[in-house]
Amino acid sequence: MPATAPLATDGIDESWDLARYAGWLRIAHHIPGRIRLKLAAEGQGSLNDVLADVKRFVATASTAPGIRAVSLNLLARSCLVEYDPKQIAPAAWTDLIDGTRSAEALALTHRLVGTDRHPA
Repeated sequence: MPATAPLATDGIDESWDLARYAGWLRIAHHIPGRIRLKLAAEGQGSLNDVLADVKRFVATASTAPGIRAVSLNLLARSCLVEYDPKQIAPAAWTDLIDGTRSAEALALTHRLVGTDRHPA
């Protein structure tokens, strides 16, 4: 199966649509283990809706396995995510932002929505 073929969501809430990020996030800088995401000026929806999505992303990413730290700078309209590239494929971020339903993006989505969390 090609990496860009649609994949089953395996129980992921459909409100966490991978393509939703394509409209309001872009990758400003990325090296394995560290990615800076910028809030795109052409983002869709009201500012309150976008901020709610950003805050939800930060809250879920902050506790996801493989993510070391998340910092949000609303003035700079950016979010820095430090992650373990051994646990999260660097390509997963590009696919997630582009809305590509690759296996890597789906695995990252599972982590972000909590379906990949392990009890302590």
